[in-house]
Amino acid sequence: MKKTVFALMAMGLSTTVFAGGADDPLVYKVMVDKLEIRNTGGNDPFVLDADAWVGYDLNKFWFKTEVERVDGETEEAEVQFLYSRAVAPFWDVQAGWRRDIKPEPDRDFLALGFKGLAPYMFEVDAGVFIGESGQVGARLDAEYEYMLTQKLILSPEIEMNLYSKDDEEVGIGSGLSDMELGLRLRYEVLREFAPYIGVNWTKIFGQTADFASDEGEDTSDLQMVIGIRAWF
Repeated sequence: MKKTVFALMAMGLSTTVFAGGADDPLVYKVMVDKLEIRNTGGNDPFVLDADAWVGYDLNKFWFKTEVERVDGETEEAEVQFLYSRAVAPFWDVQAGWRRDIKPEPDRDFLALGFKGLAPYMFEVDAGVFIGESGQVGARLDAEYEYMLTQKLILSPEIEMNLYSKDDEEVGIGSGLSDMELGLRLRYEVLREFAPYIGVNWTKIFGQTADFASDEGEDTSDLQMVIGIRAWF
């Protein structure tokens, strides 16, 4: 599978190199979508959700990461390296490699997905992940931004994960594994920097919930959050 991923990224690199020119400059962006503390009934988790891209108008390379740390220990960590190709106004298709670093043991996936702006201005990031053991996962992440003023923005968000089969070693069950609903209110001190507050509700389902219960973990949690959103 890794050979397939490297081949896809090599093809993208060759296309990107030939696409560059005076009218198509190399550009980049680093986006810290969430850097926040979540208030829970136990130890408060520290969450990072960030990505970065570099490339040209049609062809880019993306890096995505999600990390959750609790009491100084990393409990969840994921990275993705993707080649992204624009196929329509506001829409990219993406292919590459995803690695789940935590919880252990780590897992590798071929990542295929699309990212863009749906009707009614919903930002959508969806993917299918094919693992070496035959595990297939799917993820949908959708967000909307409602402008209360030029600087005050209310942002509801939903994320859900599904898997084709159980993976007891990392606590994942088949079917709908988990869902997260968030509502954050941010104030853009600058366009590139915005502190926010909000609420976040997480719920795990099915066999995933059974695995969590066996470990003494909650299957549902409502959290108050405070954090910053920044890009450059």
